[in-house]
Amino acid sequence: MVKIVVDCFGGDHSPEANVEGSVSALKLYSDLHLILTGDEETIKKCLEGKEYDNSRLEIVHAPEVVGVDEKPTDVIRLKKESSMMKAIKLLRTEDDIAGMVSVGSTGALVSAAMLRVGRLKGVVRPAFCPILPTMNGGIVGICDTGANVDITAFHLVQYAIMGSLYLENVYGVKSPRVALLNIGVEEEKGDELRKQAYKLLKDTKEINFVGNMESRDLLTGKYDLVVCDGFSGNVLVKSTEGACLEMLKMLKRDISSSVLNKIGALFMYKMFMKEKAFMNYQNYGGSVLLGTSKVVIKGHGSSKATAVEKCIEQAYRMELSEMSPKIESALEKYEDIIIEDLISK
Repeated sequence: MVKIVVDCFGGDHSPEANVEGSVSALKLYSDLHLILTGDEETIKKCLEGKEYDNSRLEIVHAPEVVGVDEKPTDVIRLKKESSMMKAIKLLRTEDDIAGMVSVGSTGALVSAAMLRVGRLKGVVRPAFCPILPTMNGGIVGICDTGANVDITAFHLVQYAIMGSLYLENVYGVKSPRVALLNIGVEEEKGDELRKQAYKLLKDTKEINFVGNMESRDLLTGKYDLVVCDGFSGNVLVKSTEGACLEMLKMLKRDISSSVLNKIGALFMYKMFMKEKAFMNYQNYGGSVLLGTSKVVIKGHGSSKATAVEKCIEQAYRMELSEMSPKIESALEKYEDIIIEDLISK
């Protein structure tokens, strides 16, 4: 049985979306057991009328909610009865719980995961790695997208190694093509950090490094994994999501602008629905925090039930893939570099 704890509060559509997504996930996997944290009475009301195996779902009462504007340190110290911190505590103390899912505050989740759950051996800084679809029907991972803003070149090497193992073991991508996000594809492009990272990545035998990537090529299908600092990665992902959403809005507006366009749209309805599903980030789950000792998945703050279900599926697949020992083994040979990297900061 794979046990996963779900933080049911903190998102724009919580707790309804979290509960509905959890029930849907239970129907998909017969060996999945979920623990929902949050106000017990509210969660029970959300469960009313839903069919599920109650032997595989339990509720842990947590009356407090973490706000998006709260300081992570305050959350850890003062919000111990919150749904997020209760989930973190369960993840840390219960050996049979494999991972957790939350759509709440990113800062609080990262800080709590680092301080309470801990890192895998050899990992300097865990990093977020969301998945997006590509134009050729594949996927591309972006690592990091917000966990770490100030990094070193060696951090990017770790992201490349962890991200490659993630894509290969969880999504079946053989020898993932790794690119470094930069302002040009030429080797000499970028600031000193990017230049140093390029040299290190090129010499890292554990990955399939294919060079620099410009942001416009993210969804082309030419790359399987893009490594970057958390600031650049966050801007990259949100810009891409925003562009897709605005394109959908523009398409809808233009279709509604005339009777002729509406008639034409009827004949292309299936295609439009396919494109809408393709560009909807809700269908691709959340970001796994690679490098923590147990699985942590951060969903988008605006996640609806489908997105929560996908996040749970990610956590489930991560546990079955036994990623932790593979990451530790891959990073073991870099122990000396890790020590040197820590001393230099």
